[in-house]
Amino acid sequence: MSKAREMDTLMDQASPELIAKTAVDLGCQSVAFTYNDPVIFAEYAIDTALACHDRGVSSVAVTAGYVNPETRRDFFSVMDAANVDLKGFTDDFYEKITGAKLRPVLDTLSYLVHETDVWVEITTLLIPGYNDSDAELHAMGRWVMSELGPDVPHHVTAFHPDWRMRDVPPTPGSTLIRAREVLLGEGLHHVYTGNISYSPGEVTYCSACHLALIERDRYELLGYRVAPDGCCPSCGTRLPGRYDAVPGHFGPRRIPVRLGGLPVSQGL
Repeated sequence: MSKAREMDTLMDQASPELIAKTAVDLGCQSVAFTYNDPVIFAEYAIDTALACHDRGVSSVAVTAGYVNPETRRDFFSVMDAANVDLKGFTDDFYEKITGAKLRPVLDTLSYLVHETDVWVEITTLLIPGYNDSDAELHAMGRWVMSELGPDVPHHVTAFHPDWRMRDVPPTPGSTLIRAREVLLGEGLHHVYTGNISYSPGEVTYCSACHLALIERDRYELLGYRVAPDGCCPSCGTRLPGRYDAVPGHFGPRRIPVRLGGLPVSQGL
């Protein structure tokens, strides 16, 4: 909400049709809604997603998942994928740190997995001393396994001091490695580490034979062994997900985008 006025200004100039056209012109296959949570500007995100769909461009929501059922239904009906921040796994953490509650986020995750065709992934930012205990991670892993299943990818990422939490130290890489091992131990198939350099945490493995199917270095693909039918070429197990038969080669580039006369800093 801290950026609401900037978003209002941007929406006045960056129409849904202009965003969709710019995505096509740049060869983008999807447009992601993030920073801030797109449920804050749900009507604009919905209109933009519809304009993108008209041009064959997919839509992705990066969201905290804290949304009432009516808006949730309308909003996610036009999204192709969602990365949901599961910020912690206790009501105490949610209430003290975010001012929200855990249950609505869990309800959103269950809704997306069981009642929509949206591709779902989870991200948990681990904050030292707040939500990184083994007990909380085990509880989170058990819930995901029982309610969502083992194939929902889960990203555990490193915190760095900023804004109102400058007194909290950065998350050690060892914490993310331990968290990944805890979640894998609970039965999840695809657990990744983010904001650190840790090669095993950037690889997608076959859940059956454990062949390295997709190898990454952050945004760059180093290896891609998924068969054209979406299966492991070694054992034939299907890899759940959304991907092309042949991967792209965009690499780790960041390209500033201009939308009409908007400054680069207000681009996509």
